[in-house]
Amino acid sequence: MALDKHNDKDDVTSSYHVTEQVGHLLRQAYQRHLSIFQANSSDPDLTSVQFVTLCALRDLGARSQVELVKATSVDQATIRGIVERLKARGLIDLSKDKDDGRKVVISLLPKGEALLEEMYPRAYRISEETVSCLNPAERIALLYLLRKIGEEDPQ
Repeated sequence: MALDKHNDKDDVTSSYHVTEQVGHLLRQAYQRHLSIFQANSSDPDLTSVQFVTLCALRDLGARSQVELVKATSVDQATIRGIVERLKARGLIDLSKDKDDGRKVVISLLPKGEALLEEMYPRAYRISEETVSCLNPAERIALLYLLRKIGEEDPQ
């Protein structure tokens, strides 16, 4: 028996609740995490995306803006603004690549390194508080599923 397309559409429309959708729930969880981050940060002007950028520079060393986009999963336009703000705060430096004068290399300055040292213990607490309502198995499952969703070519 073929289903009536009109009725299918009505069923989907009447059963669709945005607050039950994955995008909404991910956004809600992320907003909670951002609130926890701001409440626990050692620097009220440091955003979570700025922190991730500083961490990438510390972990990977000096990088181009394109490489930072790949390392942080932050889009090009956003990373440009982050780099400007971190530079204005004296946390990073920009210089020309010695092999390619057109390429700008971004590196962590001692002030940025010091901020990371203050933040790392807090970052552990931030992560812990974000998942505090989950038991150990749920935490493992959440991280596994988030990684899987975030894969570029999931299989």
